[in-house]
Amino acid sequence: MSIITNVRTIRLEQFPNSIWVEIETDENLTGLGEAWRGTAAIETIIHHDICPWLIGQDSRNIELISRTLLTPYVGFHSASAEVRAASAIDIALWDLAGKRHGIPVYEALGGASRSSIQVYNTCSGYSFNASSSAYNSGSSRRMITDKDEMRGPYDDQVAFNRDAGALAKSLLSEGYKIMKIWPFDPFAAKTQGNWISATDLEAGLKPFQQIRDAVGNQIEVMCEMHSLWSAPAALRICKALEPYDIFWAEDPLCKMDDIQQIKELRHKTRTPICGSETLAGAVTFRQMFAAGAFDYAMLDLGWCGGLTEGRKIAALAESYNIPIAPHDCTGPVLLWAGLHLGLNSPAGLFQEVVRANLATWYQDIVEALPVIEDGHAKLPTAPGIGAVLRPEVKKRADAIIRETGASHS
Repeated sequence: MSIITNVRTIRLEQFPNSIWVEIETDENLTGLGEAWRGTAAIETIIHHDICPWLIGQDSRNIELISRTLLTPYVGFHSASAEVRAASAIDIALWDLAGKRHGIPVYEALGGASRSSIQVYNTCSGYSFNASSSAYNSGSSRRMITDKDEMRGPYDDQVAFNRDAGALAKSLLSEGYKIMKIWPFDPFAAKTQGNWISATDLEAGLKPFQQIRDAVGNQIEVMCEMHSLWSAPAALRICKALEPYDIFWAEDPLCKMDDIQQIKELRHKTRTPICGSETLAGAVTFRQMFAAGAFDYAMLDLGWCGGLTEGRKIAALAESYNIPIAPHDCTGPVLLWAGLHLGLNSPAGLFQEVVRANLATWYQDIVEALPVIEDGHAKLPTAPGIGAVLRPEVKKRADAIIRETGASHS
Protein backbone atom coordinates (compact mmCIF):
# COMPACT_ATOMS: atom_id res chain seq x y z
CA MET A 1 0.00 0.00 0.00
CA SER A 2 0.91 3.65 -0.28
CA ILE A 3 -1.01 5.50 2.39
CA ILE A 4 -1.43 9.27 2.15
CA THR A 5 -0.16 10.76 5.40
CA ASN A 6 0.08 14.49 4.75
CA VAL A 7 -1.10 17.15 2.32
CA ARG A 8 0.65 20.50 2.03
CA THR A 9 -0.36 23.55 0.01
CA ILE A 10 2.02 26.36 -0.87
CA ARG A 11 1.11 29.78 -2.18
CA LEU A 12 3.30 32.81 -2.84
CA GLU A 13 2.07 36.39 -2.61
CA GLN A 14 4.26 37.28 -5.61
CA PHE A 15 2.36 34.75 -7.77
CA PRO A 16 -1.19 34.90 -6.41
CA ASN A 17 -2.69 32.79 -9.21
CA SER A 18 -0.63 29.66 -8.45
CA ILE A 19 -1.01 27.03 -5.74
CA TRP A 20 1.16 23.96 -5.36
CA VAL A 21 0.08 20.78 -3.60
CA GLU A 22 2.45 18.24 -2.08
CA ILE A 23 1.09 14.82 -1.08
CA GLU A 24 3.23 12.67 1.19
CA THR A 25 2.90 8.93 1.73
CA ASP A 26 4.12 6.36 4.25
CA GLU A 27 6.72 5.32 1.65
CA ASN A 28 8.49 8.67 2.19
CA LEU A 29 7.51 9.76 -1.29
CA THR A 30 6.18 13.21 -2.20
CA GLY A 31 3.99 13.98 -5.21
CA LEU A 32 3.62 17.51 -6.59
CA GLY A 33 0.53 19.04 -8.21
CA GLU A 34 -0.56 22.53 -9.20
CA ALA A 35 -3.71 24.52 -9.85
CA TRP A 36 -4.32 28.06 -10.98
CA ARG A 37 -6.66 30.96 -10.21
CA GLY A 38 -8.78 31.30 -7.06
CA THR A 39 -6.00 29.84 -4.96
CA ALA A 40 -7.35 30.83 -1.54
CA ALA A 41 -10.61 29.02 -2.32
CA ILE A 42 -8.71 25.98 -3.64
CA GLU A 43 -6.60 25.90 -0.47
CA THR A 44 -9.70 25.93 1.72
CA ILE A 45 -11.43 23.20 -0.27
CA ILE A 46 -8.37 20.96 -0.10
CA HIS A 47 -7.86 21.24 3.66
CA HIS A 48 -11.43 21.68 4.87
CA ASP A 49 -13.38 19.45 2.47
CA ILE A 50 -11.02 16.96 0.83
CA CYS A 51 -8.30 16.13 3.34
CA PRO A 52 -10.58 14.64 6.05
CA TRP A 53 -11.40 11.89 3.54
CA LEU A 54 -8.12 11.81 1.58
CA ILE A 55 -5.74 11.30 4.52
CA GLY A 56 -5.39 7.56 5.00
CA GLN A 57 -6.36 6.65 1.42
CA ASP A 58 -4.10 4.51 -0.77
CA SER A 59 -2.46 6.88 -3.24
CA ARG A 60 -2.30 4.10 -5.84
CA ASN A 61 -6.07 4.23 -6.29
CA ILE A 62 -6.00 7.23 -8.59
CA GLU A 63 -9.22 6.42 -10.43
CA LEU A 64 -11.13 5.91 -7.19
CA ILE A 65 -9.86 9.16 -5.74
CA SER A 66 -10.60 11.06 -8.95
CA ARG A 67 -14.16 9.75 -9.13
CA THR A 68 -14.77 10.49 -5.45
CA LEU A 69 -13.53 14.06 -5.71
CA LEU A 70 -15.17 14.97 -9.01
CA THR A 71 -18.60 13.39 -9.10
CA PRO A 72 -20.35 14.85 -6.00
CA TYR A 73 -20.07 18.51 -6.88
CA VAL A 74 -22.71 20.67 -8.44
CA GLY A 75 -21.10 22.38 -11.40
CA PHE A 76 -18.77 19.50 -12.25
CA HIS A 77 -18.95 20.52 -15.92
CA SER A 78 -17.36 23.84 -14.97
CA ALA A 79 -13.79 24.47 -13.93
CA SER A 80 -14.95 25.25 -10.39
CA ALA A 81 -12.66 25.66 -7.39
CA GLU A 82 -13.64 22.13 -6.33
CA VAL A 83 -12.58 20.73 -9.71
CA ARG A 84 -9.35 22.72 -9.69
CA ALA A 85 -8.53 21.41 -6.21
CA ALA A 86 -9.19 17.86 -7.39
CA SER A 87 -7.03 18.52 -10.47
CA ALA A 88 -4.00 19.51 -8.40
CA ILE A 89 -4.40 16.45 -6.17
CA ASP A 90 -4.76 14.17 -9.17
CA ILE A 91 -1.56 15.47 -10.78
CA ALA A 92 0.30 14.90 -7.50
CA LEU A 93 -0.98 11.30 -7.39
CA TRP A 94 0.33 10.65 -10.90
CA ASP A 95 3.66 12.15 -9.86
CA LEU A 96 3.70 9.67 -6.97
CA ALA A 97 2.85 6.79 -9.31
CA GLY A 98 5.80 7.58 -11.54
CA LYS A 99 8.21 8.00 -8.65
CA ARG A 100 7.02 4.78 -7.02
CA HIS A 101 7.94 2.79 -10.12
CA GLY A 102 10.92 4.90 -11.18
CA ILE A 103 9.36 5.93 -14.51
CA PRO A 104 8.18 9.18 -16.11
CA VAL A 105 4.43 9.79 -15.98
CA TYR A 106 3.98 9.32 -19.73
CA GLU A 107 5.17 5.72 -19.25
CA ALA A 108 2.69 5.23 -16.42
CA LEU A 109 -0.02 6.51 -18.79
CA GLY A 110 0.90 3.83 -21.33
CA GLY A 111 4.09 5.03 -22.99
CA ALA A 112 5.00 7.57 -25.63
CA SER A 113 3.28 8.04 -28.97
CA ARG A 114 6.15 10.21 -30.17
CA SER A 115 9.72 11.10 -29.21
CA SER A 116 8.96 14.82 -28.92
CA ILE A 117 6.09 17.25 -29.34
CA GLN A 118 6.11 20.58 -31.13
CA VAL A 119 5.68 23.64 -28.93
CA TYR A 120 4.24 27.02 -29.76
CA ASN A 121 4.98 30.30 -28.08
CA THR A 122 2.16 32.28 -26.56
CA CYS A 123 3.38 35.83 -26.97
CA SER A 124 2.76 37.17 -23.49
CA GLY A 125 5.15 39.17 -21.38
CA TYR A 126 6.70 39.08 -17.96
CA SER A 127 3.63 40.40 -16.11
CA PHE A 128 1.00 38.51 -18.09
CA ASN A 129 -1.94 37.36 -15.93
CA ALA A 130 -0.35 38.96 -12.89
CA SER A 131 -3.67 40.04 -11.42
CA SER A 132 -5.22 37.62 -8.93
CA SER A 133 -8.74 38.74 -9.83
CA ALA A 134 -10.69 36.76 -12.41
CA TYR A 135 -12.78 39.90 -12.98
CA ASN A 136 -9.84 42.15 -13.81
CA SER A 137 -8.68 41.90 -17.41
CA GLY A 138 -5.26 43.00 -16.19
CA SER A 139 -2.18 42.94 -18.38
CA SER A 140 -3.43 40.26 -20.77
CA ARG A 141 -6.10 42.37 -22.51
CA ARG A 142 -4.88 45.93 -22.08
CA MET A 143 -4.07 48.24 -24.95
CA ILE A 144 -0.32 48.56 -25.47
CA THR A 145 0.66 52.22 -25.85
CA ASP A 146 3.81 54.16 -26.61
CA LYS A 147 4.40 54.41 -22.86
CA ASP A 148 4.90 50.64 -22.54
CA GLU A 149 8.55 49.68 -22.53
CA MET A 150 10.10 46.30 -23.25
CA ARG A 151 11.16 44.86 -19.88
CA GLY A 152 13.40 42.29 -21.51
CA PRO A 153 14.01 40.35 -24.73
CA TYR A 154 10.91 38.17 -24.24
CA ASP A 155 8.31 40.86 -23.52
CA ASP A 156 6.40 39.45 -26.44
CA GLN A 157 3.02 41.09 -25.76
CA VAL A 158 4.59 44.50 -26.23
CA ALA A 159 6.55 43.15 -29.19
CA PHE A 160 3.58 41.85 -31.19
CA ASN A 161 1.78 45.16 -30.72
CA ARG A 162 4.83 47.11 -31.89
CA ASP A 163 6.21 44.99 -34.75
CA ALA A 164 4.83 41.47 -35.02
CA GLY A 165 7.05 40.79 -38.02
CA ALA A 166 10.21 41.41 -36.01
CA LEU A 167 8.84 39.20 -33.25
CA ALA A 168 8.21 36.39 -35.75
CA LYS A 169 11.83 36.62 -36.88
CA SER A 170 13.00 36.45 -33.26
CA LEU A 171 10.92 33.33 -32.61
CA LEU A 172 12.13 31.62 -35.78
CA SER A 173 15.73 32.31 -34.75
CA GLU A 174 15.10 30.32 -31.55
CA GLY A 175 13.44 27.42 -33.33
CA TYR A 176 9.78 28.35 -32.68
CA LYS A 177 7.65 27.80 -35.77
CA ILE A 178 4.28 28.65 -34.24
CA MET A 179 3.19 31.80 -32.38
CA LYS A 180 -0.06 32.98 -30.77
CA ILE A 181 -1.20 36.61 -30.44
CA TRP A 182 -4.39 38.48 -29.40
CA PRO A 183 -4.50 41.92 -31.05
CA PHE A 184 -8.32 42.16 -30.98
CA ASP A 185 -8.70 41.93 -27.18
CA PRO A 186 -8.46 45.64 -26.32
CA PHE A 187 -11.30 46.47 -28.71
CA ALA A 188 -13.78 44.16 -26.97
CA ALA A 189 -13.96 46.50 -23.95
CA LYS A 190 -15.49 49.24 -26.10
CA THR A 191 -18.64 47.26 -26.85
CA GLN A 192 -18.56 44.48 -24.23
CA GLY A 193 -17.67 42.24 -27.16
CA ASN A 194 -20.97 42.76 -28.94
CA TRP A 195 -19.45 44.14 -32.12
CA ILE A 196 -16.17 45.37 -33.61
CA SER A 197 -15.90 48.40 -35.88
CA ALA A 198 -14.25 48.32 -39.29
CA THR A 199 -11.50 50.59 -37.99
CA ASP A 200 -10.72 48.36 -35.01
CA LEU A 201 -10.92 45.26 -37.18
CA GLU A 202 -8.32 46.72 -39.51
CA ALA A 203 -6.07 47.60 -36.58
CA GLY A 204 -6.37 44.07 -35.18
CA LEU A 205 -5.40 42.56 -38.52
CA LYS A 206 -2.23 44.65 -38.78
CA PRO A 207 0.05 42.24 -36.80
CA PHE A 208 -0.98 39.33 -39.02
CA GLN A 209 -0.08 41.34 -42.10
CA GLN A 210 3.26 42.30 -40.53
CA ILE A 211 4.06 38.64 -39.88
CA ARG A 212 3.22 37.57 -43.42
CA ASP A 213 5.19 40.49 -44.87
CA ALA A 214 8.23 39.69 -42.72
CA VAL A 215 8.46 35.90 -42.90
CA GLY A 216 5.68 34.73 -45.20
CA ASN A 217 4.41 31.30 -44.21
CA GLN A 218 7.57 30.27 -42.40
CA ILE A 219 5.71 30.57 -39.11
CA GLU A 220 2.21 29.46 -38.18
CA VAL A 221 0.06 32.06 -36.41
CA MET A 222 -2.81 31.53 -33.98
CA CYS A 223 -5.30 34.13 -32.81
CA GLU A 224 -6.28 33.99 -29.15
CA MET A 225 -9.71 35.59 -28.62
CA HIS A 226 -10.05 35.00 -24.85
CA SER A 227 -13.79 34.27 -24.87
CA LEU A 228 -14.63 37.94 -25.35
CA TRP A 229 -16.97 38.12 -28.33
CA SER A 230 -20.60 37.72 -29.33
CA ALA A 231 -21.39 35.34 -32.18
CA PRO A 232 -21.70 38.09 -34.87
CA ALA A 233 -18.50 39.84 -33.76
CA ALA A 234 -16.55 36.58 -33.57
CA LEU A 235 -17.72 35.64 -37.06
CA ARG A 236 -16.66 39.03 -38.44
CA ILE A 237 -13.18 38.61 -36.96
CA CYS A 238 -12.79 34.99 -38.09
CA LYS A 239 -13.91 35.84 -41.63
CA ALA A 240 -11.47 38.76 -41.75
CA LEU A 241 -8.65 36.43 -40.69
CA GLU A 242 -9.25 33.96 -43.50
CA PRO A 243 -6.85 35.58 -46.04
CA TYR A 244 -4.00 35.25 -43.50
CA ASP A 245 -4.44 31.45 -43.28
CA ILE A 246 -4.02 31.36 -39.51
CA PHE A 247 -3.76 28.00 -37.75
CA TRP A 248 -6.73 28.55 -35.43
CA ALA A 249 -8.94 31.07 -33.66
CA GLU A 250 -9.03 30.13 -29.99
CA ASP A 251 -12.02 30.59 -27.67
CA PRO A 252 -13.76 33.09 -29.96
CA LEU A 253 -17.12 33.23 -28.12
CA CYS A 254 -17.92 34.66 -24.71
CA LYS A 255 -19.86 31.46 -23.98
CA MET A 256 -17.54 28.62 -24.92
CA ASP A 257 -19.98 26.09 -23.46
CA ASP A 258 -22.64 27.08 -26.00
CA ILE A 259 -22.41 24.07 -28.28
CA GLN A 260 -24.85 25.32 -30.92
CA GLN A 261 -23.24 28.75 -31.32
CA ILE A 262 -19.73 27.34 -31.57
CA LYS A 263 -20.83 24.73 -34.09
CA GLU A 264 -22.54 27.38 -36.21
CA LEU A 265 -19.49 29.65 -36.08
CA ARG A 266 -17.20 26.82 -37.15
CA HIS A 267 -19.35 26.06 -40.17
CA LYS A 268 -19.56 29.72 -41.26
CA THR A 269 -15.81 30.38 -41.46
CA ARG A 270 -12.75 28.75 -43.00
CA THR A 271 -10.74 29.76 -39.92
CA PRO A 272 -10.32 26.64 -37.75
CA ILE A 273 -11.75 26.83 -34.22
CA CYS A 274 -9.90 25.73 -31.08
CA GLY A 275 -11.60 25.26 -27.69
CA SER A 276 -11.50 25.30 -24.81
CA GLU A 277 -9.21 25.59 -21.81
CA THR A 278 -12.22 26.95 -19.88
CA LEU A 279 -14.13 23.65 -20.04
CA ALA A 280 -13.92 20.76 -17.59
CA GLY A 281 -14.82 17.10 -17.59
CA ALA A 282 -14.84 14.43 -20.26
CA VAL A 283 -18.63 14.69 -20.68
CA THR A 284 -18.45 18.34 -21.73
CA PHE A 285 -15.72 17.66 -24.27
CA ARG A 286 -17.56 14.59 -25.57
CA GLN A 287 -20.60 16.75 -26.27
CA MET A 288 -18.46 19.30 -28.10
CA PHE A 289 -16.76 16.63 -30.19
CA ALA A 290 -20.01 14.89 -31.05
CA ALA A 291 -21.55 18.18 -32.21
CA GLY A 292 -18.58 19.00 -34.44
CA ALA A 293 -17.91 22.24 -32.55
CA PHE A 294 -14.08 22.17 -32.55
CA ASP A 295 -11.32 21.60 -35.07
CA TYR A 296 -8.76 21.43 -32.26
CA ALA A 297 -9.17 20.73 -28.54
CA MET A 298 -7.35 22.63 -25.85
CA LEU A 299 -7.56 21.41 -22.27
CA ASP A 300 -6.03 22.70 -19.07
CA LEU A 301 -5.11 19.89 -16.70
CA GLY A 302 -5.36 22.24 -13.73
CA TRP A 303 -9.00 23.03 -14.56
CA CYS A 304 -10.45 19.96 -16.28
CA GLY A 305 -9.91 17.35 -13.55
CA GLY A 306 -6.20 16.55 -13.77
CA LEU A 307 -4.42 13.86 -15.74
CA THR A 308 -7.04 11.22 -14.98
CA GLU A 309 -9.83 13.23 -16.59
CA GLY A 310 -7.40 14.67 -19.14
CA ARG A 311 -6.46 11.29 -20.55
CA LYS A 312 -10.16 10.46 -20.96
CA ILE A 313 -10.67 13.71 -22.86
CA ALA A 314 -7.62 12.86 -25.00
CA ALA A 315 -9.03 9.40 -25.75
CA LEU A 316 -12.36 10.93 -26.77
CA ALA A 317 -10.54 13.44 -28.98
CA GLU A 318 -8.65 10.61 -30.65
CA SER A 319 -11.90 8.73 -31.32
CA TYR A 320 -13.31 11.84 -33.03
CA ASN A 321 -10.02 12.44 -34.88
CA ILE A 322 -9.51 15.81 -33.18
CA PRO A 323 -5.95 16.83 -32.20
CA ILE A 324 -5.29 18.11 -28.68
CA ALA A 325 -2.99 20.87 -27.42
CA PRO A 326 -2.60 21.06 -23.61
CA HIS A 327 -2.79 24.59 -22.22
CA ASP A 328 0.01 26.36 -20.39
CA CYS A 329 0.00 29.97 -19.48
CA THR A 330 -0.25 29.05 -15.84
CA GLY A 331 2.62 27.34 -14.05
CA PRO A 332 5.61 24.99 -14.41
CA VAL A 333 4.02 21.87 -12.92
CA LEU A 334 1.03 22.12 -15.25
CA LEU A 335 3.43 22.55 -18.15
CA TRP A 336 5.11 19.27 -17.19
CA ALA A 337 1.75 17.52 -16.80
CA GLY A 338 0.51 18.71 -20.20
CA LEU A 339 3.75 17.58 -21.81
CA HIS A 340 3.33 14.03 -20.47
CA LEU A 341 -0.24 13.83 -21.75
CA GLY A 342 0.64 15.24 -25.17
CA LEU A 343 3.53 12.81 -25.56
CA ASN A 344 1.37 9.86 -24.50
CA SER A 345 -1.81 10.56 -26.47
CA PRO A 346 -1.98 9.67 -30.17
CA ALA A 347 -4.07 12.85 -30.49
CA GLY A 348 -1.24 15.02 -29.10
CA LEU A 349 -0.42 17.88 -31.47
CA PHE A 350 1.23 20.81 -29.67
CA GLN A 351 2.31 21.89 -26.21
CA GLU A 352 1.84 25.55 -25.37
CA VAL A 353 4.77 27.38 -23.77
CA VAL A 354 5.55 30.98 -22.83
CA ARG A 355 9.21 31.75 -23.35
CA ALA A 356 8.98 34.72 -20.98
CA ASN A 357 7.94 32.32 -18.20
CA LEU A 358 10.50 29.68 -19.13
CA ALA A 359 13.27 32.28 -18.90
CA THR A 360 12.15 33.77 -15.58
CA TRP A 361 9.82 32.71 -12.79
CA TYR A 362 9.29 29.08 -13.80
CA GLN A 363 12.99 28.61 -13.08
CA ASP A 364 12.55 30.15 -9.64
CA ILE A 365 9.82 27.66 -8.66
CA VAL A 366 11.01 24.24 -9.87
CA GLU A 367 14.41 22.63 -10.17
CA ALA A 368 14.06 21.55 -13.80
CA LEU A 369 12.07 22.51 -16.90
CA PRO A 370 11.36 20.54 -20.07
CA VAL A 371 14.15 20.37 -22.64
CA ILE A 372 13.09 22.29 -25.75
CA GLU A 373 15.20 22.02 -28.88
CA ASP A 374 14.36 23.26 -32.38
CA GLY A 375 10.81 24.04 -31.34
CA HIS A 376 10.12 20.60 -29.83
CA ALA A 377 9.87 19.44 -26.21
CA LYS A 378 11.77 16.21 -25.64
CA LEU A 379 10.67 13.11 -23.75
CA PRO A 380 11.19 13.58 -19.99
CA THR A 381 13.55 11.13 -18.32
CA ALA A 382 13.06 11.80 -14.59
CA PRO A 383 10.63 9.65 -12.59
CA GLY A 384 7.21 11.19 -12.03
CA ILE A 385 6.12 14.52 -13.47
CA GLY A 386 9.66 15.86 -13.60
CA ALA A 387 9.03 18.93 -11.44
CA VAL A 388 10.28 19.36 -7.89
CA LEU A 389 9.79 22.57 -5.93
CA ARG A 390 13.02 24.37 -5.14
CA PRO A 391 13.70 24.17 -1.38
CA GLU A 392 13.92 27.95 -1.13
CA VAL A 393 10.29 28.34 -2.28
CA LYS A 394 8.95 27.21 1.10
CA LYS A 395 11.45 29.44 2.93
CA ARG A 396 10.32 32.63 1.25
CA ALA A 397 8.90 35.41 3.41
CA ASP A 398 5.78 35.60 1.23
CA ALA A 399 5.07 31.84 1.36
CA ILE A 400 1.65 30.79 2.70
CA ILE A 401 1.92 27.15 3.75
CA ARG A 402 -0.82 24.98 5.20
CA GLU A 403 -0.68 21.29 6.12
CA THR A 404 -3.21 18.62 6.96
CA GLY A 405 -2.21 15.16 8.11
CA ALA A 406 -2.39 12.70 10.96
CA SER A 407 -0.65 15.18 13.23
CA HIS A 408 -2.14 18.38 11.77
CA SER A 409 -5.83 17.65 11.34
